[in-house]
Amino acid sequence: MEVMDSAEKRLRELGYKQELKREMTMFKTMTISFSTMSLLAASTALYGPSLLYAGPAALVWGWVAVSFFTWFVGIAMSEICSSFPSYAGTQILQVIILLSTGTNKNGGYLVPKWLFYCMYVCVMIVMAVLNTFALQVIAFLDIISIWWQVRLYIIGGVVIVILLPIVSLKRQPASFVFTAFELAPESTGITSKPYAIILSLLMSQFSFYGYDAAAHLTEETKEAGKNGPIAILSTIGIVSVFGWAYILALTFSIQDFDYLYDPNNETAGVYVPAQILYDAFYGRYHSPVGAIIFLFVIWGSAFFSGLSSLTSAARIVYALSRDNGIPFSSFWRKLHPRRKVPANAVWLSVSICIILGLPILKVNVVFTAILSISTVGWVGGYSIPIFARMVMSEENFNPGPFYLGKRAARVICLVAFVWICYNCIAFILPTIYPISWTTFNYAPIALVVTLSLIMIWWIVDARKWFKGPVRNIDVIV
Repeated sequence: MEVMDSAEKRLRELGYKQELKREMTMFKTMTISFSTMSLLAASTALYGPSLLYAGPAALVWGWVAVSFFTWFVGIAMSEICSSFPSYAGTQILQVIILLSTGTNKNGGYLVPKWLFYCMYVCVMIVMAVLNTFALQVIAFLDIISIWWQVRLYIIGGVVIVILLPIVSLKRQPASFVFTAFELAPESTGITSKPYAIILSLLMSQFSFYGYDAAAHLTEETKEAGKNGPIAILSTIGIVSVFGWAYILALTFSIQDFDYLYDPNNETAGVYVPAQILYDAFYGRYHSPVGAIIFLFVIWGSAFFSGLSSLTSAARIVYALSRDNGIPFSSFWRKLHPRRKVPANAVWLSVSICIILGLPILKVNVVFTAILSISTVGWVGGYSIPIFARMVMSEENFNPGPFYLGKRAARVICLVAFVWICYNCIAFILPTIYPISWTTFNYAPIALVVTLSLIMIWWIVDARKWFKGPVRNIDVIV
């Protein structure tokens, strides 16, 4: 007689039958979480703006502070995941094309906005097609991803942590990296030091979200009550250590701080890490090949991150539609008859991403706005189960293998909830002053419109029939 997986048993107790294939191991779940966070792509994407707001010291020490508070959120989510086992890359490619065709100074091709958006759409479609295949395909690609990203650091840290500062002809002193604090009001319009520090932390905050992908895959993970928390906390630990090493390597390797943001430099001032890499490799070898190779590695990291994020988003849509929580739920919750993956949910998620990218054609800060929308939506979702865990009576909480205990859970959830609220506020703040139509962070508008539509839908229709989780099994094991 086949022994039922403990997580499947718990799922049946919650009133859901096992529909998705439960074939993910702890390591594969961790690879998807790690890939979703995308250490290289996430930190690289916002490194330039974060460095500009308040200088290197705020950036470097900000990573340490954000790491500390992220552990509270991760630990709280791990306990919940254990109890309830149910559910930038195009910009880098633009710079690779620019450097490969001769740099901005030598007639290189800077991709226009319309073509940039077309590239974005094509990448999203490719990700959707791959996510429509069996989960084992995604897990295999994510195993490639974790080797792609982590081995750069583990094998001696040669590629970036050690090699980049060695290749650089000049290295910044430790006093610059760890203590230099300076504003750039002529570029950002920001003169307030506290406000500049808040914005400089955005890179670290964005880089630390995505580890909850393990929670979204618990219905497909073996022994999810145990392996889910391990995957979450292991991912946070890896990113905390290697992310800081990556930031230090980039910052020590800066050749000319002011030149990084010059619109006439080799990368047109659009991607600071690319200019740091270019200055290092071209200065030493009079060739940009080394910089292009490493940027390709970062682009691969971004691609795998998008792939894993889409995997996670589709599972959220599937879980919501299973409980009739979104319009046309009966369609979105359908699984592919043979592959047993939520294919319709995948294509819905991709369609929303493509629509959110449309302002690329007009708005200059659209990349930051997209990150703001995704981060607020993502981290905001953490707050609900964490707040519920914090206020619910211990008698009503059915702990899993990872259990904090009553007192520790209350303290950890409180700190995590406050940190989440701060994050949601920080990501909807204006990032450039004075505010205009081309510099406006439209994340607040997108969020207000979305929440307003949900509220209208609730008042007009959903409140009449939505009753919460919908049981699809009557037998309790």
